[in-house]
Amino acid sequence: MSSAEQTEYVSIADGVLQITIATAANGTSMDFDGITAGADALRGAGAEVGAVLLTGTGANFCAGGNVRGFAAAADRSAHIHALATELHEFVRALDAITVPVVAGVHGWAAGAGMSLACLADIAIGGPSTKLRPAYPGIGLSPDGGMSWTLPRIVGAGRAREILLTDAVLDADEAVRLGILSRLVADDEVRTEARTVAETLSAGPRSTYASIKTLLAHSDSSTLGDQLDRERDAIAAAASSPAGREGVDAFAEKRKPNW
Repeated sequence: MSSAEQTEYVSIADGVLQITIATAANGTSMDFDGITAGADALRGAGAEVGAVLLTGTGANFCAGGNVRGFAAAADRSAHIHALATELHEFVRALDAITVPVVAGVHGWAAGAGMSLACLADIAIGGPSTKLRPAYPGIGLSPDGGMSWTLPRIVGAGRAREILLTDAVLDADEAVRLGILSRLVADDEVRTEARTVAETLSAGPRSTYASIKTLLAHSDSSTLGDQLDRERDAIAAAASSPAGREGVDAFAEKRKPNW
């Protein structure tokens, strides 16, 4: 994605690919123009991208799907099937990218908005942030990967409770459970998330890619298999440009030049 291809939904600056998933103009429900543009940008991301930032405009990160649109559809099943297919292409592209993914979760993250918050490597919230599955309230089941990510974050038992009771999680509880990484002042959520993304983009990208790969395998690996992966990964890193620079900088008592 080049600067010429930047839109109101996707942009690249300082190595950060910013994707707007919900807009004030759309009532802060998920904006599928942003989801489609974001999926294309993720699939086309080149070496200039060192981090991804998910954000929304308006009062909320993302208030979920456009339920009025669901109600107005001539064939609701076909309509929601198409939307879920589009959203899941975005989720697959987000999962495949090797750079860190940061989310600035201000206001509500409900339904698919909560699903996307759960997909972030680092999710920054504020004291007013709230999360809710929201699916049972409208008689629907989860999408956006929530039935996969949530049990891995909070544990299977707690995930069942949250999903079945359609629990509203306040910011402190979301941090305690590990869905949000930490909190800042409400009016600083977007700024802090941007700062975190820029800092990661300026860091050792091959190291972050290796960390994400190791973590992706950890749930399905035995300890022995994971130890082998760690050994091979750290040995490969030692001869990589980032590994050489990091070790040399430490030995020379200077800041690394990634």
